[in-house]
Amino acid sequence: MQLALLTAAALALTVVFTEPVRSSSELSQSFGLMARPISKPYLRLPPLASGEFPPLLSQTGAFENVRTLTPNPKLIPYDIIVAFWSDGATKSRWISLPQGTIKFSPTGAWKFPDGTVFVKQFDLSTDETNPAVKRRLETRFLVRDNRGGVYGATYKWRPDNSDAELLAGSVTEDITIKTAAGTRTQTWYYPSREDCLVCHTASAGGVLGVNSRQMNRDITYPSGVSCNQIRAWNHVGLFDPEISDSELAALPKLANAEDNSRTLEDRARSFLDANCSQCHRPGGTVATFDARYETPLAKQELVGGPVLIDEGIDRARIVAPNDIWRSILYMRANTTDEIKMPPLARMTVDAASVRLLREWIQSLPGPPVLEPPVFSPPGGNYEGEVNVTLTNVEPGTAIHFTLDGSEPTTSDPIYEKPLKLKDPTVVRARAFKQGFTRSITAQQVYVPGR
Repeated sequence: MQLALLTAAALALTVVFTEPVRSSSELSQSFGLMARPISKPYLRLPPLASGEFPPLLSQTGAFENVRTLTPNPKLIPYDIIVAFWSDGATKSRWISLPQGTIKFSPTGAWKFPDGTVFVKQFDLSTDETNPAVKRRLETRFLVRDNRGGVYGATYKWRPDNSDAELLAGSVTEDITIKTAAGTRTQTWYYPSREDCLVCHTASAGGVLGVNSRQMNRDITYPSGVSCNQIRAWNHVGLFDPEISDSELAALPKLANAEDNSRTLEDRARSFLDANCSQCHRPGGTVATFDARYETPLAKQELVGGPVLIDEGIDRARIVAPNDIWRSILYMRANTTDEIKMPPLARMTVDAASVRLLREWIQSLPGPPVLEPPVFSPPGGNYEGEVNVTLTNVEPGTAIHFTLDGSEPTTSDPIYEKPLKLKDPTVVRARAFKQGFTRSITAQQVYVPGR
């Protein structure tokens, strides 16, 4: 018996003394960042937007080599969970943090020392048959100035990638994109310094994206080590106060649109947080809803929320349950017209996110809704008489129409055969069916020739 106990103790001692001991260097490497880098405040940018700017990107101090896009070693790379839609461009991000710490908040905006610089590189795929073929477009800076605010600056890349030049104002450029069928043209909008402040609002803290719910993800650092960003930044002393692992585990986290382990609601609300919450929040724009993910859905005034401008839609809501046609939020995300949202630096529709919004809205409990009637041919100028056909995808619907521009009701004629138009006419139509919410009114204007 005593021999057995001694043997067990010896084995235990063997385990203790043969367990590998990790050095402090190895522990540091496990966090991705070996030590806290301290950058020069503002790099070589001015403390205020009124100051003198370097005319070239190579003179800003952000990159050791602009041709190879090698960043200053004092810059820390980072990434976020849900990116703001930028017309399909891919983005690389770095932060230049001077002496001082980040005032950490689990849910609200983080506060950064004066002289902090955020660097964002935009590249656009110019070959749909080979997405790896990309063009450098611009490098944007966001700077925490010495008065508690922020300012932005945009550097537009030269065609040969030798450098990028400071823009004095906004610029648009048509870019040729190769497709399987030939080519198409995409317009790119380079924002002005004034444009930057339209989204980087004071009520949102000036800095967007660099917060707990967006940064709570893993990233692979240049060392090759993958680590949660907040944990890595905390380890090298960037935060005040420091946070424990238990606090890290409880932090909020946005849901990427492709993360099917998260609910439709989580993913849709995460999209709205990233693309709308900078303005749609208390103290922001005049619209009533709050797009911040940290606000519970029941208090956001999104679903069933009233609208200030109904865009001519009857019973319009910010989000109408199970009704994309009366959901103004969906309408404005799904267009590039003057009513588009976000209003700046967006020339295309984010098709994947619009599809996500549609799925979420249609998953909300509500009565079935009729789609608006379809006109064939579409409105326009024609030579001679025009025969207009009205159809609806739902069997058994009654399509009521008017030819005088008035709103169709059940008292108006029911469509039964093609409408023969000889004179300029505004045709309006609406679908009705028992048990369904009526469609919104659809309209086309026809101008037949004589």
